[in-house]
Amino acid sequence: MFPELNSILNSSPDRFKSSDFILLSDRKTDASFLIYHYLSFYLRAGCKVCFLGLVQSFSHYNAVGQRLGVSLVQARDKGQLVFLEGLKESLGVILQDDTSQGTQPLSYMRSPGVGLECLFKFVESSVRQSGDHNNGETRGPPVLLIDDLSVLLSLGVRVGAVLDFTLYCQATICSELQGNMVILVRCEEEDADDDDEEGSNLLQRGLLHQCSLALHVEGLPTGYCRDIHGQMEVWWRQREDVMYNQRKIFHFKVHDKGASFFARGTSSAVL
Repeated sequence: MFPELNSILNSSPDRFKSSDFILLSDRKTDASFLIYHYLSFYLRAGCKVCFLGLVQSFSHYNAVGQRLGVSLVQARDKGQLVFLEGLKESLGVILQDDTSQGTQPLSYMRSPGVGLECLFKFVESSVRQSGDHNNGETRGPPVLLIDDLSVLLSLGVRVGAVLDFTLYCQATICSELQGNMVILVRCEEEDADDDDEEGSNLLQRGLLHQCSLALHVEGLPTGYCRDIHGQMEVWWRQREDVMYNQRKIFHFKVHDKGASFFARGTSSAVL
């Protein structure tokens, strides 16, 4: 969890906005550190977290979580965390002999026509499960984390089907259960897929219309810098159910156990 980012967004595990859909995206750099932030953030907040890890193993996320002060193993064992390990799950679907079994979360890999209905049912059942209540303590609202959604496009899922999936998740988690969603997508090079009707840039633009807060990470326009790893645009699109349109850009540097954020031009590296 990154205190400086919490300060920018005016939030903390003890005080954060519910019914939020937070979109994370990157181009020419890696925004995974933001997923790690929100994973530790919501676990510390005591929320029930459903995490679709489509690009890394559970052990990878657990190792990162330990550096940030949270244990995914403990959270999973006590029912606070439901983790879908996409790499292992997809291999099981591909190697499965019985093609009649279409109830697995990633069953669309064998039957593209079924869309993402089974994945949505997995998410819905996960966030509705109460699980243990941590020695009687009340849990926070449910949270869905996805790293990263654009992987589904490379597996043959159409952009429209992905957007339908996120709309159903948003209606259930954000609207009905007053929970939050955090989704990461990776964008192509600018103008790389303008003519591609199924590209990740199109997916990002569609999700921008759904989200309430967007954090977009890019490399520095001037190129590599040892002391600044990139810039992050924060776009507040909705605040207290009112459409809002405020953007700010911050520079950042990622550390082993966190990240530093600062206003453009305030780092000694660019003075």
